[in-house]
Amino acid sequence: MSEFDNVTVTREANVYFDGKVTSRKVTFADGSYKTLGIMMPGDYTFGTEKAELMEIMAGKLSYCLKGDSQWHDIQAGESFNVPAESSFDIKIIELVDYCCTYLD
Repeated sequence: MSEFDNVTVTREANVYFDGKVTSRKVTFADGSYKTLGIMMPGDYTFGTEKAELMEIMAGKLSYCLKGDSQWHDIQAGESFNVPAESSFDIKIIELVDYCCTYLD
């Protein structure tokens, strides 16, 4: 899906890591939400409250989930899941455009 219909977009950006990662919240009529963002090359660690589906629209990265010692390489058109109450390390190889869906 390249478009979302009937949504509210929060105007203010979420800004992390000195501006190297940004996102905007998109809220759907049913109250569910996603974030759309950009990550610049670098190494980052993110914590999660809810389970997440990270869809990569453009770019290349490697990620490692908390408790896992294996790094996984992915690129545009691929995705990965992150469990709730967890964290993941991410190495952005080239600028990443992403969509994060928060799962119940």
